[in-house]
Amino acid sequence: MKGFNHVTIRVSDLTASLAFYCGILGMELVHQGRTDAYLEWGAAWICLLERKQLQPMPGEEAYGVDHVALSIENSGFDAAVERLKQAAVPIVRGPIERGGGRVVNFLDPDGTQLEWNTGSLAGRMKVWN
Repeated sequence: MKGFNHVTIRVSDLTASLAFYCGILGMELVHQGRTDAYLEWGAAWICLLERKQLQPMPGEEAYGVDHVALSIENSGFDAAVERLKQAAVPIVRGPIERGGGRVVNFLDPDGTQLEWNTGSLAGRMKVWN
């Protein structure tokens, strides 16, 4: 294995999700199809896959993705958190110092938990070991 490649997230409304991921989070739209979109943010990419027929899953009782953590520079962290607040994005944890970095966890329009994290795995291991 070489490292992280991408995450595919099922969404109920592609238009609303694009407004969130591109408009609020600042990801770049690379391709938009009828029911899918590919977004890039730094070295990471995300596929949004519209599935209108799915019923929302109960959050923590369900198996599947717990959250998706995305790297963010410490210098832009406070402004990014403020942007979430201004857009009334639900924040479920933080902002806090955790595992050698600053983190904030928040929800996309379908309730998928996302995290911005300024730390690294090496930094986290120093704190946790």
